[in-house]
Amino acid sequence: QVKLEESGGNSVQPGGSLRLSCVVSGFDFSSSAMNWYRQFPGKERELVARISNVGGTSYLLDSVKGRFTISRDNARSTVYLHMNNLQPEDTAKYYCYSVKWGYWGQGTQVTVAS
Repeated sequence: QVKLEESGGNSVQPGGSLRLSCVVSGFDFSSSAMNWYRQFPGKERELVARISNVGGTSYLLDSVKGRFTISRDNARSTVYLHMNNLQPEDTAKYYCYSVKWGYWGQGTQVTVAS
């Protein structure tokens, strides 16, 4: 059974930090590049970050460069999104996605507000 389970979303104040996790099971995690997307209400999902199967960052959205990083631990079948200096415009639901296998998680909500 394929499962991608995101966690770590929360409500934080501007300038705060969060670490999102996506734990994968049911497919070969280490063979797939992984993406983090986010979705604003009423909008399509946008790609935030991508990491190769061996751990090289291959994409970061311009608006998050210098604030977000993506990493992975293949031994734990987990991909992370480290988010610093969060701003209200980062408020969205964040999803992980397997590039090779086309699987999505259910998402985790991040809310940034004073």
